[in-house]
Amino acid sequence: MPSLKNISIAGENSLIVNFGDARTQIISQSIAAEVAATAAQLRTSLGAQLIDLVPSYASLLVIYDPFKTDHHAVRAAIRRALADPIDTDISQSGALVTLPVYYSTESGPDLKALADNAGLSIEAVINIHQQSEYSVYAIGFAPGFAYLGELDPRIAAPRLATPRQKVPRGAVAIADRQTAVYPAESPGGWNLIGLCPELMFDPSAEPSMPVQVGDRVRFNAIDRETYLGMGGLL
Repeated sequence: MPSLKNISIAGENSLIVNFGDARTQIISQSIAAEVAATAAQLRTSLGAQLIDLVPSYASLLVIYDPFKTDHHAVRAAIRRALADPIDTDISQSGALVTLPVYYSTESGPDLKALADNAGLSIEAVINIHQQSEYSVYAIGFAPGFAYLGELDPRIAAPRLATPRQKVPRGAVAIADRQTAVYPAESPGGWNLIGLCPELMFDPSAEPSMPVQVGDRVRFNAIDRETYLGMGGLL
């Protein structure tokens, strides 16, 4: 069923489209599909009038160039995009990206505790984590930080009671039914289960991130030597 939508002013040159009721479950493949499809249509219809589009779980921020258009025209473009039928099956949409992970208690300091709390072996947690295909629902709180879901409920875990002051770049982490790779060293409260040697954000590269909203991600276990050989740090 299509979600309820509303368009609001978010700033002097931006509008935000909210998909669905705030009381609905925030992680939804169908809503994510609507967000991604609307963003794609606006990118085409508005073209150079756009400064940026910022998709999230259930919203889309549209930032436009006020010297080329105004909020009335942008709002009309959004309404036209929302009026078009949308295929909400995103199970095969977007690129499929495989990320290597060195899973271990050395590279994932929370791996054993997470396994113990789940009543599983470390090997079972690793296997479950890499068996799933995850949708990229949003990117933030830092450039390249992709929120991936949904995680198998058997290995879901709440955020740490006390966040770490330093989480290393490349840390593969779990929080609730989401997983992610930290793109840079930063504070963080997610459960760390491994390390990925690939850069999740490189401003000198084009594109600067290996994944975008709407892509799909799989994780592939590698050993310590392979991780170090790919440029990973311990």
